[in-house]
Amino acid sequence: MYPGAPAIPLYDFPVTPKEAYSAMLARRPVWQPTNIETRLFAPRLLPDNVARGFAIDALPFNPVQSGGGPDMFGIVWEYVPQVGGSMVRPGAPLLKDANEWREKIAWPNIDEWGWEGAARDNTAFVDCDKFVNVWFMNGWFERLISFMDFEGAIYAMADEDQKGAVMELFDKLTDLYIAIFDKFITYFPKIDGFLIHDDWGSQKETFFSPALVEEMIVPFMKRVTDFIHSKGKAAELHSCGQILKQVPNMIKAGWDCWQPQPMNDIKTIYELYGDKIVIGTLPEKFDPRTTPEEEQRAIARAYADLYCKPVKPSYLNFDAMALLTPAFREELYKQSRINYCGEARP
Repeated sequence: MYPGAPAIPLYDFPVTPKEAYSAMLARRPVWQPTNIETRLFAPRLLPDNVARGFAIDALPFNPVQSGGGPDMFGIVWEYVPQVGGSMVRPGAPLLKDANEWREKIAWPNIDEWGWEGAARDNTAFVDCDKFVNVWFMNGWFERLISFMDFEGAIYAMADEDQKGAVMELFDKLTDLYIAIFDKFITYFPKIDGFLIHDDWGSQKETFFSPALVEEMIVPFMKRVTDFIHSKGKAAELHSCGQILKQVPNMIKAGWDCWQPQPMNDIKTIYELYGDKIVIGTLPEKFDPRTTPEEEQRAIARAYADLYCKPVKPSYLNFDAMALLTPAFREELYKQSRINYCGEARP
């Protein structure tokens, strides 16, 4: 169960949760995935997971006690308990100009990260009936922010005197990321995919034009998604903000799926692009404490009829987890089974 979400009943599923999630990505859906089918894996051997206060593996991790510190590049993050995450303290960026990156960035030696020990510790954690997604913080623009602060990074992306250096930096970052993902696949062969972060927007708008993202970020993302797919794994993008304008770039970059935040027009995104990228969709919002059970079931059926289409599947957005009451969950499972497969099984 997820924090803040009701307890979720488990049914006599016709396939495992891992198989159902994989079927959704292959556009052969079995039922509507609701996030209980996945398991996040963010092992502490990756320095960024500890620095960001988000380590998830077989051993307990207390972010208040252990979160923060240096990431894989030695950039120090500070864990802020009030917001449940870490940030780089602004005002003293490593780079004042992107052209400085070759002289100032110290690149990590990933062979020193203790892969064999982490593999032993996490064998049972990743060998399960859930779809195991490796959570990877700090994509391309997010990494640039950590080096330059937000203002410096956003300026460098568009400045003609810095763009070339940014692209060269992104190219070397991409080589590093592919090497890290190859290590994950080698030492944790039971993982199923990668969930990679790169935030592109605010509450109201994207940070940069689609043309700039297509030029500066998409080619490097595509190298990563091509590698992941060549290994038989899935590639999911995590990108916050109101970024409807950037969905075509997500598709060009080769991402399999994306969960938009609620400030986006998710229905429009699904209608326009749901046949090219699997979208995390939202039902009509209701108060689980006061909404009658039959109304909850009606909302679940309406949601399934809108978004559970065999040739255009979706999955339940994480922001709807608090709506997963027993009645809503049961009705969604039944109706999505009917819509996707022509049948319902309790």
